[in-house]
Amino acid sequence: METSSGKILLFGKWPFDGIQVEDLGLKRYICLKPVYIPRTGGRHEHRPFGKAETPIVERLANQLMRPGKHGGEKAKAIEIVKNAFEIIHLRTSQNPIEVLVRAIENSAPCEDVTKVAYGGVVYFRSVDISPLRRLNLALRFLVEGARIGAKSNPKTIEEYLADEIIAAAAGDPKSYAIQRKNEMERIALASR
Repeated sequence: METSSGKILLFGKWPFDGIQVEDLGLKRYICLKPVYIPRTGGRHEHRPFGKAETPIVERLANQLMRPGKHGGEKAKAIEIVKNAFEIIHLRTSQNPIEVLVRAIENSAPCEDVTKVAYGGVVYFRSVDISPLRRLNLALRFLVEGARIGAKSNPKTIEEYLADEIIAAAAGDPKSYAIQRKNEMERIALASR
């Protein structure tokens, strides 16, 4: 819905303007283009790096659509994200889009390991991760944390997703996404 000033608001509630991406590596890949409902219909599919033009809220919903209990329909995934954003707004009194951006910045790993083989001997080397992969991993970790928490629990996935995003935005070490990031970077540091 538009306000009297003519701004486009996500789900008719939250504005996209004023949100800054502080991580310079991720700035190009976190799309904050204003949309009413995050559903582009896969228009980015056949272009290199077209994924970067997909709104970040839709990318979060797409991660929820993996096989499993809460996977499947796009409409269901968007509804989960919408309800999680409501919870984030109630708990933090902040724009949930901004909280999501902070969570992604805090949970995006910078280093990983890769296998290198020399003469039949395989060992691991530390490598830097590209910004697009950093963003993909951060979104995956946020959603994995919510799905693991919601598995056979009375609390809903919306509440767990909101908890995970809030904890990752605060840099809380109890967050699943932050734990996975720290684990990847610790293994990479040992492989230098």
